[in-house]
Amino acid sequence: MSNLPPPPSSPASQPPPPTADAVAVAGIAKPIEGPVMVEAAGVTKSFGNVVAVSDVTFQVGAGVTALLGPNGAGKSTLFRMLCGLTPPTRGTVRVLGRDARREKVVRGRIGLAPQQDALFDRLTAHEFVRFAGETHALSGAALDAAVAESLSHVELVDQTTKIVGSFSKGMRQRVKLAAALVNDPDVLILDEPLTGLDPVQRNRMIDLFHDLAERGKCILVSSHVLDEVARLGSNVLVISQGRLAASGDYRALRELMDDRPHRIRLRTDEPRRVAAALIERGVADSVEVASTAVVASTVDVDRFGREAAPIAVEHGAQLNELVPLDDDLESVFRYLVERRR
Repeated sequence: MSNLPPPPSSPASQPPPPTADAVAVAGIAKPIEGPVMVEAAGVTKSFGNVVAVSDVTFQVGAGVTALLGPNGAGKSTLFRMLCGLTPPTRGTVRVLGRDARREKVVRGRIGLAPQQDALFDRLTAHEFVRFAGETHALSGAALDAAVAESLSHVELVDQTTKIVGSFSKGMRQRVKLAAALVNDPDVLILDEPLTGLDPVQRNRMIDLFHDLAERGKCILVSSHVLDEVARLGSNVLVISQGRLAASGDYRALRELMDDRPHRIRLRTDEPRRVAAALIERGVADSVEVASTAVVASTVDVDRFGREAAPIAVEHGAQLNELVPLDDDLESVFRYLVERRR
């Protein structure tokens, strides 16, 4: 039997609404409630002269934690260190209080679905997941049951005879997730697991993550899509250029973002007339007018969303598009980095 501490029996209760200091923007996460299941302390990873991860510190417990960052931000490198696949250049990483690189028993309690599409294309889904279970020393009836349950979780029980090489991108993602689940891990590390899934399957996988979290699992999910993170869970780690830019409650992070002016583009056949009306009504603080569009700046996004269309109708203008320009990831990271200076 393992002498590791047992995982918590249930996730911490829902936190109260975030306060102004609920987001740590100093690169170090605030202490969590309940047992720490995954932690990094001053972690840096260099490849020659290239620094992939720089002085990252955080702690997470049971539940879903989203690691948000653009491609190339260092998310995959950080995950590889947590799983023990590569050592940090400096600092320490711990999973369930131990070093996964040095202690095999810890690796047996981690499930990893990597971003890389490294599947054995000549195997069926059943064979691939079974092989993953065998690497965790499962055998016999226990292995059969684990494989069946994992494939059921990702809704691939009717696809067990097809070889993985014939699968779509979304199906391959689900096979990787089944393989990560086969050992019933306490910690799941999922690197961009929703890429390639259709909207229905995305919803089902997000529901699965939440179900696992309710059973006391620690789920770390990386994504570069801001809207995905809002649906994954409230706890978020934001990484940019290898550094931790923010950590804490996603709602509080968005509140920080809402404190600064937002830019919104409206496409219309009467841009000058609409721009003048937006300023006159006080809905926009400033506007930029182009031949078929208006780019407006406002601190009250909700009011702008309510009044923009009626204003256009009132002035005989056709409103063809209304798009926020500051909700992309680069804007989020730029704001957080600038705020730290």
